[in-house]
Amino acid sequence: MKNDLTFFLKALNFSAEKHRHQRRKDTAASPYINHPIEVAHILWTVGGVYDEITIIAAILHDTIEDTDTIPEEIRLSFGDEVLALVLEVSDDKSLPKQERKRKQITHAPHLSWRAKQIKLADKICNVRDMAFAPPSHWPQQRRIGYLQWAQDVIDGLRGANEKLEQHFDDTLASARQKLTEES
Repeated sequence: MKNDLTFFLKALNFSAEKHRHQRRKDTAASPYINHPIEVAHILWTVGGVYDEITIIAAILHDTIEDTDTIPEEIRLSFGDEVLALVLEVSDDKSLPKQERKRKQITHAPHLSWRAKQIKLADKICNVRDMAFAPPSHWPQQRRIGYLQWAQDVIDGLRGANEKLEQHFDDTLASARQKLTEES
């Protein structure tokens, strides 16, 4: 891969196209593409992750899981390393939701260093959203449960990136405080 913006912009365009009809579950129904962009932004600005493969995989991290993207599309456009990383952080949507959640916890310690960092940034975004831009139909107890589950996943990722871990801890504390104030 070239060490310039070419593949980053290609990934951004690919992800935007794949997520073009999707919206986040927040009350504003923000464009879904904002999420993978924020994950990559947190990796770069908070985690100091400047590895091109990781940043590109962060931009693409939900394409297989949440769109009609097939692995071969990513392999052909971005290579085997990016594909492997995207697959590593993708849930198997053929499994029931509770099984997918359980697997995230049990598999977290076994992820590659790159995948752990993407998961950390992803959970930072999701935890922040759960407190400050939650799905409108989620009751407070479900949101609190999500925060605990996210912490359980992150506990298995510890040691991958101290800056991201601290940012997660700070975000989780803020989210818990916000939900406590709402009760």
